[in-house]
Amino acid sequence: MSVFNKAWMPLFMAGLTCLSSAVQAQQAPKAAITGANPVLSLNPDTAVTSYHDVTVKGQKIPYKAIAGTQPVWDQDGKPVAGIFYTYYERTDVKDRASRPLVISFNGGPGTPSVWMQIAYTGPRLLNIDDEGYPIQPYGIRENPQSILDIADIVYIDPANTGYSRINKDAPREKFFGTNADIKYLAEWINTFVTRHNRWASPKYLIGESYGTTRASGLALELQNAQWMYLNGVILVSPTDLGIARSGPVDQALSLPYFAATAWFHKALAADLQQKDLTAMLPEVENFTIQELIPAISQGGFLDDQKRKDIAARMARYSGLSEKVIMQHNLNIPVDFFWKELLRDRGYTVGRLDSRYLGQDREDAGGSPDYNAELTSWLHAFTPAMHIYLHDELKFSTDLKYMMFGPVHPWDRSNDRTGENLRQAMAANPYLHVMIQSGYYDGACDYFNAKYSMWQLDPGGRLKSRLSWKGYRSGHMMYLRKDDLATGNEDIREFIRKSLPKAGQPAKY
Repeated sequence: MSVFNKAWMPLFMAGLTCLSSAVQAQQAPKAAITGANPVLSLNPDTAVTSYHDVTVKGQKIPYKAIAGTQPVWDQDGKPVAGIFYTYYERTDVKDRASRPLVISFNGGPGTPSVWMQIAYTGPRLLNIDDEGYPIQPYGIRENPQSILDIADIVYIDPANTGYSRINKDAPREKFFGTNADIKYLAEWINTFVTRHNRWASPKYLIGESYGTTRASGLALELQNAQWMYLNGVILVSPTDLGIARSGPVDQALSLPYFAATAWFHKALAADLQQKDLTAMLPEVENFTIQELIPAISQGGFLDDQKRKDIAARMARYSGLSEKVIMQHNLNIPVDFFWKELLRDRGYTVGRLDSRYLGQDREDAGGSPDYNAELTSWLHAFTPAMHIYLHDELKFSTDLKYMMFGPVHPWDRSNDRTGENLRQAMAANPYLHVMIQSGYYDGACDYFNAKYSMWQLDPGGRLKSRLSWKGYRSGHMMYLRKDDLATGNEDIREFIRKSLPKAGQPAKY
């Protein structure tokens, strides 16, 4: 299978001064954490409310922020977990019924919603440079691209991520698996929507990385088990969504990502290098579909001259040598590509964002020593989130904020989330889907995302409600300043287009 299903995939995964702060409910108590499987020691049902504003596109937006926990209950009504969330609600809105609500997740599985909260759609932005690299002093600032102008947002940290915790005696199988995760979160969302009186609001899910698996499954679970119907699902750097790909298809689909990365690092032939990225990639995509997949399908019976011709084209598009490609029988492992592309320059390239460079102990070897991009991101995000929660949102606790929480083993069996999303769209004519991908993402690469979109709707009946957007960065494409602006504007436009006109029925 592709890199999507590797167990070590970790992802995928700000500030005007507070105008005033008021505690709406009991503030989180001091707590402690011990061991690899933390026990719940934070009040599972608490909230702290504060009031702020942010200027988006020149408009001052007042809002309240609620940072708190909401329980997960067992069949007897006993709290078995406290799920941490941050909810942003614009306060100068008179008609809340027509105001969209965006429900946001990140991925891993095992990471909180910190990534999109303080780097993409939320009202605060962590301190990074224009390309996403950490800078000091750590902290947060205003996010002038936030979608809070057009929608309210709740960021949810699933069990054992961020400040969310399960009880020490809670059954792990209730939380830590593809379908278990979807089931308990659908119940949680129902409670949240009821508590905050948002049943009338148009609703959207946005998930990043494994969060796209979660969001795709939730689209159907919310309809079937909670009778909650969505207007849209946004998939940021999507996984394979349980859509089968193996053999020649799996082996070939990474080539366009290789070409994008090689283009960025100026490792292609001059005639390709002088083209713009988006002018060059269609040629590679067409070769992948029309020639590479059929060639790999013939295996050892592929004509020798044809094999050499295919290897030469792959070398031209990937920046690797024909010799290396022939040695791998036309099947280049992605982790080998990260090591090989710039081996002669003494660098590796990042997995989640191949613009980032790493330095290994030795130039020899078949894969990088570490993920250069993830190390950089943790450098910036971890202190910024602690500063933000404590200083601005006034949520005080000694509980450890889990950037990567103890959620494994994770039960990945019976992943039908892509098909679930298709069923949800078929049953709900209001439901639209947008995919956002970074060209330099090597974990959930952009061409695999396109493939998933194509296979999501094999009959072609839903394609008018499916769209794909590409960005010149990686897995968290919004870390690049230009893509932060473009990505959020694409979300705004998606929301506007997916809102039905007054009186428009949901029917075919």
